[in-house]
Amino acid sequence: MEFAITGNEGVIGVASFLGGESTPSEAVVLSRGHAYRLSADLVQDEFECHGALPRLLLRYTQALITQTGQSAVCNRHHSLEQRLCRWILSCLDRLPAGELTITQEVIGNLLGARREGITHAAAGLQRKGLIRCGRGHIAVLDRLELEARACECYAVVKREYARLLPGNRERKSVMDSRLPKAGVPETGI
Repeated sequence: MEFAITGNEGVIGVASFLGGESTPSEAVVLSRGHAYRLSADLVQDEFECHGALPRLLLRYTQALITQTGQSAVCNRHHSLEQRLCRWILSCLDRLPAGELTITQEVIGNLLGARREGITHAAAGLQRKGLIRCGRGHIAVLDRLELEARACECYAVVKREYARLLPGNRERKSVMDSRLPKAGVPETGI
């Protein structure tokens, strides 16, 4: 079951700069794209320099903690439709396109729900004209209404990321010119 989503605003492997050697969780690539891969030693060395990078990583970690906690609350207290709306919006916030390439079975696994439940919730959102579903694809047709149907967890996390990481797209573009890209293969889901 997923407890956090990250994209171009974040990092995987927070434990490496917080003093931990590893983490018991697993990162799964859901969409193809590009990522930067740095050695843990390099990140730890930079983190100890007390410059801009450590402050940025700590702010990201705080946002990630908020997302993780909110995800736990969401999974306990909100309907599957609300959780599905939150999850779709959270994914789209981290993708350049307005469409997800993922099966309903995988979404069910990530949300801790049966595929049939995801299929039912997605069909309801499709009947309302909010999304369009096809084999392994979900396109958002009415983002504002989808946001209105999502639980408040989506807005809480989005606000916290905006507060802690303002202008993260500008910082990302500066990094683009300095680091080599490592392709992230499509996972086929």
